[in-house]
Amino acid sequence: MSTDTVQSILAELKLLGKESYKRVLMNGHGVKEPCYGVAISELKKIQKRIRKDYQLALGLYDTGNYDAMYLAGLIADDARMTQKDLQRWVEKAYAGALTGATVAWVAAGSPHGHTMAVKWIDSPKPLIAATGWATLSGLVSVKPDEELDLAEIKSLLKRVKNTIHDAADLVRYQMNAYVISVGAYVAPLTGLAIETGEKIGEVTADLGNNSCAVPYSPDYIRKIEQRGTIGKKKKTVKC
Repeated sequence: MSTDTVQSILAELKLLGKESYKRVLMNGHGVKEPCYGVAISELKKIQKRIRKDYQLALGLYDTGNYDAMYLAGLIADDARMTQKDLQRWVEKAYAGALTGATVAWVAAGSPHGHTMAVKWIDSPKPLIAATGWATLSGLVSVKPDEELDLAEIKSLLKRVKNTIHDAADLVRYQMNAYVISVGAYVAPLTGLAIETGEKIGEVTADLGNNSCAVPYSPDYIRKIEQRGTIGKKKKTVKC
């Protein structure tokens, strides 16, 4: 366990913050105060030092400081996260990176990822539903095919096809990403994912004042096919 404390980490983050990066986060990505504007590269240096610390991660996330919350996801001991922990985190996640990355990554690495994801995608709250789809994307990217329920994944692809254009912007983005993840990481379903993407067609979403775009899933999957890396699983969803 690390000797770092929540207060010592916050003090360290404050010194590392950059106003220019903070403006980018707040103007284009929905981030709110408190935020210091710490680059992810700097957060990863702290992650390398701390490695994993369950209690410290919980404490940092609860500060509400954006940089601390993102760092919490990097150092979280995913295996120790309870369903209650994950639910509290998803309810406090208020910006795209916290939903699509931080909480989804930790959930996917936990023993409760699937349970929470299928619950979250039914949420009427777009940020929670988006986190659910992002978690499902993470799960198919790391779990061996024999540990996946392919029938359920087929059903989820059908659900995406039928509902994506009526979903909220961020949910739509993560649904599209799920189609890509299935196509990229679940080789037996690559063809179905491409077919699903073609039936969906182009997907648009207002993701804020930033350069984020929604890729056309069939083309994206075919590029991965051309690289010869279909079905190659990740070691971890965290990056």
